[in-house]
Amino acid sequence: MPVRSSYDYAVIRVVPRVEREEFVNVGVLVSCPQAKLLVAGIELDPRRLLALDPDVDIDAVRLHLQAIEKICAGGVDSGPIGQLPPRARFHWLTAKRSSIIQLSPVHTGRCLQADAIVEHLLRRMVRVAAPRD
Repeated sequence: MPVRSSYDYAVIRVVPRVEREEFVNVGVLVSCPQAKLLVAGIELDPRRLLALDPDVDIDAVRLHLQAIEKICAGGVDSGPIGQLPPRARFHWLTAKRSSIIQLSPVHTGRCLQADAIVEHLLRRMVRVAAPRD
């Protein structure tokens, strides 16, 4: 019988002009200690971001988002934060900040397949639904 796992997640947002508080959801950060999972699923759509701010530096945004992925993966190339235990990395990444990359409040869920939760959350929180006929 499959066992339900609890997980925490936050939506990764790009806020190109912090003073306007407008943002685009670009990914999700998921922590599931039972499955030893800490992962960021990121899907940046530059067109959506440029609609909010035509002057946003897309390359800089990509570099910052890649840093989140590196910290999640841990290891030698992930810097000092990437050397922390996975749960500490999750809390560091979800700490409140007022920069171009921000994360939503942390939410909790339960799932039967932890490896499928990132795809589920990307579909619900990040991707734009296709228009209905």
